[in-house]
Amino acid sequence: MTEETPGFEDKPDVPSGATSDDAEPKAASSEEGAAPAGDANESAGLVAQLDQVRTALNERTRDLQRLQAEYQNYRRRVERDRVAVKEIAVANLLTELLPVLDDIGRAREHGELVGGFKSVAESLETVAAKMGLQQFGKEGEPFDPTIHEALMHSYAPDVTETTCVAILQPGYRIGERTIRPARVAVAEPQPGAQSVKAEGAEEQTSEAKKADDKESGGPDEG
Repeated sequence: MTEETPGFEDKPDVPSGATSDDAEPKAASSEEGAAPAGDANESAGLVAQLDQVRTALNERTRDLQRLQAEYQNYRRRVERDRVAVKEIAVANLLTELLPVLDDIGRAREHGELVGGFKSVAESLETVAAKMGLQQFGKEGEPFDPTIHEALMHSYAPDVTETTCVAILQPGYRIGERTIRPARVAVAEPQPGAQSVKAEGAEEQTSEAKKADDKESGGPDEG
């Protein structure tokens, strides 16, 4: 039976020439070797989170741009509708005033536009003009079915195309929009006048040719 020597305890085996303090740095160095692997995992996680944030930011930016474009289109549409409604309202008002303006025009033609009535009439015409009302239709201008309404028809030898020879009622427009065509009397070229003119032109040409032949000594005779 072995007897234990009092005062001595079991200690881990230590290589010869080394002390027990040499074992502690080795453990510390092993812990330091494991630290970089943890830092790499943490960095990869941060990069993944950053990519997610960037993706979400790009999506929100596209949503914001789309909403901004829709809002701009909405503003333009509202402005266009507002202008259209205003033009329609003005056109309806001025259309109701056209009979009054026709009466003023007839009174002016007959010399009845005098005194206070003249001042009121001119003020009304000025206000209508400021609202964009324009009068059109003149004698002698070519007939245009888009802005003229023919109420009378005749033939005339002195016209070469369908022409407005009398303005029975002036037309009115607002900008490019016609609210009432000009009511006119038209005249067309006299039937047969074109053929007569063509024959006259041929005769003039023939006479001019004969005159040229005489000046040049005439054609050679066989």
